[in-house]
Amino acid sequence: MRKGGVSGMDERGGIDLSALQGSVGYRLRRAQIAAFTLFTQFMSEFDIRPTQFAILTVIRDNPGLSQSQISDALGLKRANLVPLLDGLEGRGLLVRSPSPADRRSYCLHLTDHGQERMREIQARHDAYEQELTTALGVAGRTALLALLDGFKMAGGDGGDEG
Repeated sequence: MRKGGVSGMDERGGIDLSALQGSVGYRLRRAQIAAFTLFTQFMSEFDIRPTQFAILTVIRDNPGLSQSQISDALGLKRANLVPLLDGLEGRGLLVRSPSPADRRSYCLHLTDHGQERMREIQARHDAYEQELTTALGVAGRTALLALLDGFKMAGGDGGDEG
């Protein structure tokens, strides 16, 4: 039987999952779990989770954004973003400074240490992406990204896998 079970039988105990095998939502969730598990393995030395990586990447590539801009861009609830930022700031990876345009808002920047760590983390992320998509090949990776672009990416559920 091929992985994923053409017959719908799960390899972990003969459970019939045939009703779920044609479910895009179910299959996306299973793919997400596999991708996040691999991410966690690759990033264990940095203690970085997928959402933390996304936040640091957005700040690196867009220094000076506000917390609201980052939460909107990543589809995170602002209330869930704050503790993530607190943790990253506590690790010396980013700094919040008052916005010159709006004293109620903060601008986010990577620290020098954050810049240095992101170079290391990015290199590891590149290796993770290679491992994640090796079975697909270049054309398959490109096709998968195009298919995923077809989804309307609504705001996040406000949850955080990390």
